[in-house]
Parts: sequence; structure tokens; C-alpha cells
Amino acid sequence: MIVAGVDEAGRGPLAGPVVAAAVILCDRPIAGLDDSKKLSAKRRAELEAEIRAHCVVGVGIADVAEIDRINILQATMRAMARAVDALADSPAHVLVDGNRLPQWGYSAEAVIGGDALHPCISAASIIAKETRDRMMRDAARAHPHFGWDRNKGYGTAEHMAALRTHGPTPLHRRSFAPVAQAEMVFET
Repeated sequence: MIVAGVDEAGRGPLAGPVVAAAVILCDRPIAGLDDSKKLSAKRRAELEAEIRAHCVVGVGIADVAEIDRINILQATMRAMARAVDALADSPAHVLVDGNRLPQWGYSAEAVIGGDALHPCISAASIIAKETRDRMMRDAARAHPHFGWDRNKGYGTAEHMAALRTHGPTPLHRRSFAPVAQAEMVFET
């Protein structure tokens, strides 16, 4: 039975997209798969290359405009559905990290803490995080004041100070309270 693991990265940041990945593991095991947050950046990058070389990978993205329009939860569900739809093979079953499932036609189950329990979800966690982190490093070049190459859009002290000083960018989520508050200051 073909099983895909699904996870996302970027639900909590104040800026940037939410990225989901779906992974169908290859026949040969990949050593060291784990929740992406438990791995070093170097190890995640090594595992990402191995996963992409040997497994079936799909990525789905919901951009900032979509997040602001429909809310972060619904945007995350859409990104997850897009990731599974992007797979070259259709899975017979999908394991999703967390406690909610997108509305889709796939046989699926939500698994709390699944990124530490199921290697296919661990692989998806790594792909989602590495993909989003790359996007935020690229965005940092256009908006260097916010430190996105380091904080990936999360509301760190550095990011919040830059938001107060420079105001929101087009990559900021205006539906998130700290960004909305900063925007009000710059409109007055």
C-alpha cells in the first residue's frame, strides 16, 4: 500500500507563506529521519537531498494573500491538499501530522506528534521546513531589516523592532495581530 506522510512549516510566523510537503518513502530506508525541529540545519539539508533524490515528493504552498483571506488554518489545509495532489503517485493512505485533516478524497488519518512517529511524516516535515526556510532566506535579501534569514519570519525581538521601525512588507500577514497593529501605526 502506498502511504504518504504530510506535514507543514510556517503556521506561526508573522511573514511568508505556509508550506506543506507530502512524501512517499522509497523502498530503501533513509537513516536519521526525525521531526525537522529536532535536527540541525546541516542534517536537515543532507536529509532533504536524500529524500528528494530517492522518494516521491509533493509541495504545496499558500501565500500571504491567501492566508489573510481565509485564515492560517484553512490556508494550511489547502497547502496540504496541494502537496498531496502534487505527488507523482497517488497514495492509498495519507498520514498527516497534527489533529486535523484537509477535506479531500484521500483515505487519511491525523497523527498528533506524527513527525516523530512515522518516517514518511518526518520526511515531509524536513521537506516543508527546508523549502520554506529557503524561501525566507531569499525574501531576506529584499527585506534585510527583518532578519528573516535567521528568524524565518517568526516574531523575534529583532523582527518586531524592524516591524515597528519600517512597517509591514507585502510578505507580512496582515491578519496577524502584531502586523495589523504595526500597520495601523504606519497609516496614521
